[in-house]
Amino acid sequence: MSAAEIARFSSRSVLSAFLAPLVVAAAASLGVLAAIPNLAPWYEALAKPSFSPPNGIFGPVWTALYLLIAFAFWRILRMPPETPGRRTAIALFLAQLALNALWSFLFFGAQSPLMGLIDIVTQWLLIVATIAAFRPLDRAAALALVPLAAWVGFATVLNFAIWRLN
Repeated sequence: MSAAEIARFSSRSVLSAFLAPLVVAAAASLGVLAAIPNLAPWYEALAKPSFSPPNGIFGPVWTALYLLIAFAFWRILRMPPETPGRRTAIALFLAQLALNALWSFLFFGAQSPLMGLIDIVTQWLLIVATIAAFRPLDRAAALALVPLAAWVGFATVLNFAIWRLN
């Protein structure tokens, strides 16, 4: 690698280190804005299945997931723009992240478990597609999204159960 290539990679890596968590934090913050005002009394009053975790679990789990999501995004963003598959991987990532934020507005903001369910099924499919697109580019980035896929898969089942019970 030439000195110029190293400098470009280094500046891209630094910029990506700021951009990735910023984008992920923005999506997370939007979701929180929709969820918090509707936790009580609306969400608390919903019938929930026996496997529904306590509300206190969601914050720590999502914090860990968002850190992994930002790490995965950073690893892809720092790659050279001409890397084959990078643009598609980023598009899939941003689409699933947008649906992640939108889910809170649909489920909590609109108080609609059905609209949330439609979103989360699509979101899970996009997460799986993102993992598949990340894998040939960066195995660590792909693996960092596996816990997200597992949690959103569980959340999909939970969302479905809440919709059926209410």
